[in-house]
Amino acid sequence: MMKKFEIKSHDGPGRIGKIDGNLTPKIFHKEDLKIAPNEGSAYNIDREIAEFNVKETLRLAKEHVNDADIAVIQGSKYTDLRIECLKQLEEIGYNGFIIANGDALLTNPKELVEIVVSLKKEAQKSSYFIFSFTELSFMPILTYIGIDGFLADSANYYSHLNVLQTPTKAYDLNKYPIYENITQEELEKKNIENMEFVIKEIHAHMKNNSLRNLVEERSGTTPQNISTLKILDRTQMDYLLEYSQLF
Repeated sequence: MMKKFEIKSHDGPGRIGKIDGNLTPKIFHKEDLKIAPNEGSAYNIDREIAEFNVKETLRLAKEHVNDADIAVIQGSKYTDLRIECLKQLEEIGYNGFIIANGDALLTNPKELVEIVVSLKKEAQKSSYFIFSFTELSFMPILTYIGIDGFLADSANYYSHLNVLQTPTKAYDLNKYPIYENITQEELEKKNIENMEFVIKEIHAHMKNNSLRNLVEERSGTTPQNISTLKILDRTQMDYLLEYSQLF
C-alpha cells in the first residue's frame, strides 16, 4: 500500500530531502495525518511495561495499516525496544514514524542522541521521522541528527501555557509581558509563525552548507541544547562525518 507521504532524494541527516514534494524538515499538522492507534506510555518505566506497550502498538498498527499512514515508535527509554518497534512497523508497511516521548527525550540529551541516531542507522532509506514535541531552539540540532519533521501541536501546547516560542528562547508571558492582552489563539498563531520561520532558516542553512553553524549558534540557548551537541560530537562523530554537513 502506498502511504500518503513519500520521502525522496534524502541522502541522510542534515541533507536536503523531500516528503510529498516538500523540503525536509517540514511541519506536520495532526489533522493532515492518519496516525495508527498505539499504546502510549511514560518514558521512565519498567522494561516489562515498555515491552507490553510495544507489543500492543504493533498489534494496533497492523490492524489499521490500511487506513493509517503514520505509526508511533514506542519503547520508552529502551533503545533496543525502539529499534524492534521500528523494524516491525516497517515490515508491516509503514515508512512514516512519530517518535514518542519527545518532551522527555529533550530533557535527557544522552538518551535523545542514542535513540534518534540508532533509529536513523537502522531505518530503511525510505523511512522518515517526526518529532512529537520540541522547543524551537532545538529544531536545528534535531534536524542535524536526522529528524525530518515536527508536529505543529507544540505551538498550541505552549499557547495554553501562555508561553511565546521564539527561535532562541521561550518566554513566559506572565513573567515577560512582551505581548499584553494577547489571546490564546493569537499566541498559538505567533508560535506557528515562528516555527515556520525556523524551518525556513534551517532550509537556508542546509542549502548554504552551514547547518552546523546554526546548530552551534543555538547550542548556547539552553543547557540541554549544548549538552546534546557535546554528546553528539563525543559519541557519534563517525555518524556525523558520514551523513551530515560539519561545516
